[in-house]
Amino acid sequence: MTVWDDLVGQDRVQEQLAAAARDADALVTANSAGEPVPPGSRMTHAWLFTGPPGSGRSTAARAFAAALQCTSPDRALGGAPGCGFCDGCHTSLIGTHADVDVIRTDLLSIGVKETRELVRRAQLSPAVGRWQVIVMEDADRLTEGAGNVLLKAVEEPAPRTVWLLCAPSLEDVLPTIRSRCRHLTLRTPPVEAVADVLIRRDGIDPERAAAAARATQGHIGRARRLATDERARARRAAVLKLPLRVHDVGGCLKAAQELIDTATDDAKQVAEEVDVKETEDMKAALGAVAGGRMPRGTAGVMKELEDKQKRRKTRTQRDSLDLALTDLTGFYRDVLALQLGSQIALSNTDVRDALERIAESSGPERTLRRIEAVIACRQALDRNVAPLLAVEAMTMALRAG
Repeated sequence: MTVWDDLVGQDRVQEQLAAAARDADALVTANSAGEPVPPGSRMTHAWLFTGPPGSGRSTAARAFAAALQCTSPDRALGGAPGCGFCDGCHTSLIGTHADVDVIRTDLLSIGVKETRELVRRAQLSPAVGRWQVIVMEDADRLTEGAGNVLLKAVEEPAPRTVWLLCAPSLEDVLPTIRSRCRHLTLRTPPVEAVADVLIRRDGIDPERAAAAARATQGHIGRARRLATDERARARRAAVLKLPLRVHDVGGCLKAAQELIDTATDDAKQVAEEVDVKETEDMKAALGAVAGGRMPRGTAGVMKELEDKQKRRKTRTQRDSLDLALTDLTGFYRDVLALQLGSQIALSNTDVRDALERIAESSGPERTLRRIEAVIACRQALDRNVAPLLAVEAMTMALRAG
């Protein structure tokens, strides 16, 4: 098992990263031995991984980080870095390597304060590994100010520091940053490849793995969750019933409210799992006395924590809504395929009766308008339109067709 095994359906990207890891290994070896740096190196200090959701951007970045830290003795015999078994590979993949920082956020954005701390750490020399690696899984969530802070570090990198940035597209990253990164584009992996990795790595029943991969249209993370989480399957089933419930205004408004309520419940569940423990840990760290009374001067810290939790709850609600809207888009995509007589495989075969019912009761033009309504709802949510208002407008548009 190598570090690349979880990188599904990305052969070209894997080849490029493996070649860069070999050159990076040669660079470190040459410098430690006092030899000249090999010419024409394919290694560079900043990388940008882009691709659609579920393509494996962060998986590729973490695998590359592990290959850069590989200490396998086979390298001296011509073996490629990234064995997957040595201490450098193993600790990098599980997130405990001292010189690999994986930055992900459960908030709406990454601010200046957090980015400055990252830049400060990036200036340090590797403590135990061969490189100092910063993996930023949500580079598209950098605020403009945070992006400008990061730009300085990417322009003038420390000698043994590597930045691995992940974003959905080039347009999601500041032009000044992306122009200083080597760009790799990942594709949506084939459904068969996703099903195979669910069976091989997670031990999921082949029939369920195939259904989950097909339903999520190749999104690895969502496929795994759908295959292993009964609640996720129930939520998806409820969303796919929505197109049959928007026959009148009352049905539209009720369906919209239920969609919002489900997203709110998801956010509440996350809060119950995380916020209580986080708050108690903070109180203990600040020296809360018996009875829950806080020492003087700590109110500001607690208020900052409350604000962070509120932003995380908003992000969770939006992510849940976005997942539901993605499922709706897939539903109408299948309806359109039936209406046009396309031979492409349907994603939602488990609700084929509903697909055929909608397809027979309308034409392709109405289906396209419904897809546009779902897309418009997602765009409205990105512009911070009130979620209930955006979803109500969408369900009314679905009814009109």
